[in-house]
Amino acid sequence: MTRATLAATPPPSWTPDQPIVRLADVHKSFGSFEVLKGISFNVRKGEVVCIIGPSGSGKSTLIRCVNALVPVSAGSIQVEGIDVTDPRLDKLALRRKVGMVFQQYNLFPHKTALQNVMMAPIHVLGQDRREVEARARILLAKVRLAGKEDAYPGELSGGQQQRVAIARSLAMRPDVMLFDEVTAALDPETVKEVLVTIRELAEEGMTCMLVTHEMNFARDVADHIYFTDRGVIVEHGPPATFFASAQDERTRRFLSQVL
Repeated sequence: MTRATLAATPPPSWTPDQPIVRLADVHKSFGSFEVLKGISFNVRKGEVVCIIGPSGSGKSTLIRCVNALVPVSAGSIQVEGIDVTDPRLDKLALRRKVGMVFQQYNLFPHKTALQNVMMAPIHVLGQDRREVEARARILLAKVRLAGKEDAYPGELSGGQQQRVAIARSLAMRPDVMLFDEVTAALDPETVKEVLVTIRELAEEGMTCMLVTHEMNFARDVADHIYFTDRGVIVEHGPPATFFASAQDERTRRFLSQVL
């Protein structure tokens, strides 16, 4: 499947030479606890960004803010010119642009793999069932689940369920895919099959933002690495320099524990 078949048409206010995602001085507090303390960076179309850091550093909160699942306390986020922080935000318009895959698969247990993939385009977007089914079958084959269309989640391995979740997100034809620790709940032997699927999406040109603890995968697939700690970006750079010559002591200490 080509990049063109995965992406929707961008709005006139955004052009591909501009960053597809912009974060500017993003803050987020839960009560008196400030989780994000001024995060700023851009993601360009087709770029793969990996966000790494210790537990509790704000990684998952950050990526959920991009999809408006968590409202920011201050700052701004834009996706293809859509102001995610606008109180008048059309969340459906944003969902057309941004797909998200979580640590937990969140599949409907009483629906087959095919039905899970078809649900949002039919019930949220109102698309034709036959066209959606044809696309859903292509997507399940894309994530190497051909022949599992009629299987229920309980009949699938964790890795297979996660790949159904990826196909489900792709069914909305997003321009940006967010992955929040998608291998954290998987057995070691099933991690690879999910990472291969994400790698293939990245190689096709899908813009991806990943929160991950898979350092070797981040080194291989990312265009840019951001290391967060205590709600701030401590250090960032392309993988070749980030992993070989980290400058900040917090970064070096973290890498020494995970590599």
